[in-house]
Amino acid sequence: MMSTVLASTPGDCCWTGVKHSGTAIGREEELGGINTYISEPRSLPASAPAGNKKVILFLADVYGPTYLNNKLIQDYFASFGFIVLGPDYFFGTAVPNQPPGFDMQLWVTGARVRAIEAFPKWMESVRDRYGDTSDGTEYFAVGYCFGAPFVMDLAASNDIRAGAIAHPAFLDEAHFEKLKQPLLLSCPEEDHTFPLCSRRRAEDIMLAKTAESRPQFYIQVFSGVRHGFAVRGDPHIPHQRWAKEECARGVKDFFTWFSGV
Repeated sequence: MMSTVLASTPGDCCWTGVKHSGTAIGREEELGGINTYISEPRSLPASAPAGNKKVILFLADVYGPTYLNNKLIQDYFASFGFIVLGPDYFFGTAVPNQPPGFDMQLWVTGARVRAIEAFPKWMESVRDRYGDTSDGTEYFAVGYCFGAPFVMDLAASNDIRAGAIAHPAFLDEAHFEKLKQPLLLSCPEEDHTFPLCSRRRAEDIMLAKTAESRPQFYIQVFSGVRHGFAVRGDPHIPHQRWAKEECARGVKDFFTWFSGV
């Protein structure tokens, strides 16, 4: 029996937004066959023992991890002591690199197939370099839109300590039924992909779990913003800027809390 869809495929709002300004300080490097944006805390050398490492897997929206807005978010997380890894599972074909008028739905269908196929090898390479959970390395994962199902799959296992998603796509009821790890959901008031009824259904599914099997979860809802606010909100509009920055702060605080539990 098919699981009911809660977060649908990306739509028109996913292809628009405001490019931010700033200077990225991370680097790009191939990891597991995927070009990866790597942002590391300056106080933690790359040679630090595995047990000292706290790693955020940054699963980007359709703009990709090397888009400036996403680089700046990754650098922000790194400034609080996390190693942040953003795989370009679009292989250089993310939305900013597409020609005007491209077939968006055809592109996203193909991109999803390639990303799902490539992700396991990338994860294996990440563990080889940064250590496994058995070595004491703590992994966290945050996913925006396209990246949300990757987070939910990881959060259904013991591969990460906690997960976070913002304005997700490609989710169904089974993702929430299988959830094992703590989850933060950052949602806008208006989201064609993950509307209010879906958000409430997701909450009902998580609440229906027994106290012993229910992971901790938290839901943020920001009024006056739309799908994509966490990455491409307009910084010149005060409430959009606050929502974008508060979402990033919330993810950082959530991961910091669970890294100490």
